[in-house]
Amino acid sequence: MGSTLDIALPALKTTPKFIFFTDFDGTITQQDSNDWMTDNLGFGAELRKKGNEDVLYGRRDFRDSFADMLDSINTPFNECIELLLKNITLDPGFKQFFEWAKEKNIPIVILSGGMEPVIRALLAHMLGREEAETLQIVSNDVAPREGKSVNEAGGWHIVYHDDSGFGHDKSLEIRPYARLPAEERPVLFYAGDGVSDLSAAKETDLLFAKAGRDLVSYCERERVPFTTFHDFTEILATVKDIVAGKTTVKEAATGRK
Repeated sequence: MGSTLDIALPALKTTPKFIFFTDFDGTITQQDSNDWMTDNLGFGAELRKKGNEDVLYGRRDFRDSFADMLDSINTPFNECIELLLKNITLDPGFKQFFEWAKEKNIPIVILSGGMEPVIRALLAHMLGREEAETLQIVSNDVAPREGKSVNEAGGWHIVYHDDSGFGHDKSLEIRPYARLPAEERPVLFYAGDGVSDLSAAKETDLLFAKAGRDLVSYCERERVPFTTFHDFTEILATVKDIVAGKTTVKEAATGRK
């Protein structure tokens, strides 16, 4: 690969045959950090779920709904991080998947509708700082409100990755890989669970949608091929079979299990 292409598509740096794109909150973690903050520090679960439903059925953009959620949180950002470190846990199978993927030269790229400082802090806590630094993360950011510090009450707000209605249109990150010439193109996977993953749902060769979550309903309604998972142990088993040639991505897309 040329150096310019490697910079534009960093997951190609080691010339992998497979790339695993994944959501973070509620996918790599067992809880969604943004939902947890909204439910416990913001306007609560009822309004959050109503906002998610509006996004799922196209009545509202994710960008606006998510900003309302986070704007309802007045807690200083450093205190939010401290609380999340105590309350958010890693998917029980992710560490094993992470180690296996590293051994097999399968880059893991985190595409998140959340905020990078939160993701970095949680991954460093769960995997160790050195391991966490190896993961490419594409997400939104955090900035102070005018005249304030992020670490004071009402002092922070989300800064979106792009101008799309998603705030972070994950398809824009995946599509350049999908459009590579056949002889250069790796097999692409994606794992997700909710409304922030709608933009990515149709972009990869195999979509893993978390059982019982909004992404499953969307895929069934839009007739997007997928397979469900409960945790990363199931993802690991399926990806292992595909890598070994025991099954294909098409055969693995079994829908709701």
